[in-house]
Amino acid sequence: MSAARPLTTLRAIAVMATLPLLLTACGYGSETDDNKKTEVAAKGEKLSADTVRIGYFPNLTHATALVGVQEGLIQKELGGTQLKPQTFNAGPSEIEALNGGALDIGFIGPSPSINGYVKSQGKSLRIIGGSASGGVKLVVNPKKIRTLDDVKGKRIATPQHGNTQDIAFLNWIAEKGWKVDAESGKGDVSVVRTDNKVTPDAYKSGAIDGAWVPEPTASKLVSEGAKVLLDESTLWPDKKFVITNIIVSQTFLKDHPDVVEAVLRGTVKTNAWINANPDKAKASANAALKTETGKELGAKVIDPAWPSIQITDDPLAATLKTQADHAVKAGLLKKPDLNGIYDLTLLNKVLKAEGRPEVPDAGLGAE
Repeated sequence: MSAARPLTTLRAIAVMATLPLLLTACGYGSETDDNKKTEVAAKGEKLSADTVRIGYFPNLTHATALVGVQEGLIQKELGGTQLKPQTFNAGPSEIEALNGGALDIGFIGPSPSINGYVKSQGKSLRIIGGSASGGVKLVVNPKKIRTLDDVKGKRIATPQHGNTQDIAFLNWIAEKGWKVDAESGKGDVSVVRTDNKVTPDAYKSGAIDGAWVPEPTASKLVSEGAKVLLDESTLWPDKKFVITNIIVSQTFLKDHPDVVEAVLRGTVKTNAWINANPDKAKASANAALKTETGKELGAKVIDPAWPSIQITDDPLAATLKTQADHAVKAGLLKKPDLNGIYDLTLLNKVLKAEGRPEVPDAGLGAE
């Protein structure tokens, strides 16, 4: 969800028993073949594709991509296959690039992942891994809003109509027993859809009284005098919910599974490095932001923003399922068929090789 302008777990025994068959049936090759391809990449030779085009947002919730590219950790696993990074500012444009064959792998929020999968009738993409959890907050003008109940009657910004944070805020409003028309944003709370780039100015001008936004926008508002009233993570079990997924074109996954596996090895190693070296990783992400946007984040913004984002390999599939339910409840999405949206075969293979536990797909895995 990434911050964007746009918006029954598989039985462990069954997975363990069928994994070798899945690897063969899906064209992933034998274990011997995979080992050979890993050795090839390590020697700097090309895998089955000359290049792999990877998309992401210049945003802290896409830290895996920012740091993985900046530090060369993903390219290292690709060997002679060239990584070509592309940045996007909205989920729909990234999905369009993936669907149009201009992008192979992308980091993206749950709402555009769901929308892209549903609109293509399950033919465009698969979610193949996780990247980030959390990093979303309700920040408000403390002179106007002191308690959660004070939000009623106020003007609160979200990044875009139907995006991940918009859906989360609408669901929170509904659970408070308040009424808001999801399309217009009018009701007991005025939901003002505002681009994250202009939200700080809207706050300073008094056009909004607060915002339900991802980092670093939340911390930018705090630097302007706003206060954190609610961290969305407190609303979720174990304080975890998906904010950024890794998706892949189904065509690219079928044609180049060795490349996809190499990228996932890179992201897993990147995430391990980030979590083991938080200060170095924060500096690396900020350097990447400066490269991509021409401007780095100041300490007053990045220092509080960085620790609120959890970097994870687990796509937290159950929370994506819940977010889809919230969108349906708000009237922004018809009940979707998400069966097959995940394919965690390669991720779990990489995790197993690292001595790590496999992660579940909440019963939404590809057959």
